[in-house]
Amino acid sequence: MQEDKLTEVNLPPQVSDIESAYGGYIRHKRLVMAALVVLVAALSIWSMSIGSYDLSPAQITAGAFGLADTQTNAIVQNMRLPRVLTAIIAGIALALAGCAYQSTLRNPLASASTLGIAQGAAFGASIAIIVISGGGIENSVSYEGVTTGDPLSTVIFAFIGAMLSTVIILALSRFREMTPESIVLLGVALSALFTAGTTMVQYFAEDSQVAAVVFWTFGDLSRVTKPQIAIMAVVTVLASIFFFINRWNFNAIESGEGLAHGLGISVSRVRLSSMIVASAAASTVIAFCGIINFVGLVAPHIMRRLLGADYRYLLPASALAGAGLLLASDMLCHVIVQPLILPISAITSFVGAPIFIYLLFKGVHR
Repeated sequence: MQEDKLTEVNLPPQVSDIESAYGGYIRHKRLVMAALVVLVAALSIWSMSIGSYDLSPAQITAGAFGLADTQTNAIVQNMRLPRVLTAIIAGIALALAGCAYQSTLRNPLASASTLGIAQGAAFGASIAIIVISGGGIENSVSYEGVTTGDPLSTVIFAFIGAMLSTVIILALSRFREMTPESIVLLGVALSALFTAGTTMVQYFAEDSQVAAVVFWTFGDLSRVTKPQIAIMAVVTVLASIFFFINRWNFNAIESGEGLAHGLGISVSRVRLSSMIVASAAASTVIAFCGIINFVGLVAPHIMRRLLGADYRYLLPASALAGAGLLLASDMLCHVIVQPLILPISAITSFVGAPIFIYLLFKGVHR
């Protein structure tokens, strides 16, 4: 008893206060992440209940495991569940890529759209649909009633076009030392260049080919096949593992490149590898789904406001926020003008732009 009293007397009162504050700090972050998990799960169930054929949560759960009637199983497993999985995987990949870009480049505007990756994908898809396929009917597929060429070549060329922007940026940055700000400005220039190239290709195309390119750029989560979902999932899991391994490197870079160098971190190596992995994840999603704007830009900003810049929690929270944002956008695509399905790229822009403007003005005010 005497030893216990002695320990209590000798214990500095600041220690218990620090421990209590840090415990509250961690609990807040875990609570936010738990709420995000619940939100994504709820949006997934809600999204699968929307359609011309109403389904209850119990029917959706049974249909996902093949335990419902034949019609319900077919609707859930072949139509709604793949679309929801695509939204979750794509949202995670785009949000993680945006988070990595913003960390390594130390620029809050860095994303797949501002670095020219999305525009490069559109240019590659235009080449595939107009030049390679030539509007042929063989191996064609119909997007919203518009017939385009072989979807495999479209995906391949879209991926190549998306990665081409990253290759050009990395090559020029290796040729001449460039600051993170210069890299983002170079991405903006490449975006304009790819957009001009897409416009020139469309100018010499037929009306049906131009329509096919336009519908591809609209974005569509429903056209992704199950093998493509598997590819997206593998790439996203590998990218997630890579980013999680580098979470402490991101934290060090966030505190300044000088501190990161002092801790023995090769900032250039981390920046190079992170940009390659992030570009591969974003390019895979864009190649399969089409252009999806603002998810990779807005999701990390929202979580940064709620959780701070600790990448141990910012990375998974951004991934969950990206999945939830894309799920909510996909739901709006199906309910705003029923029975029409609106373009996912337009809805993500309508949802993401006001959020980003709000965060921007809130930051300026602060």
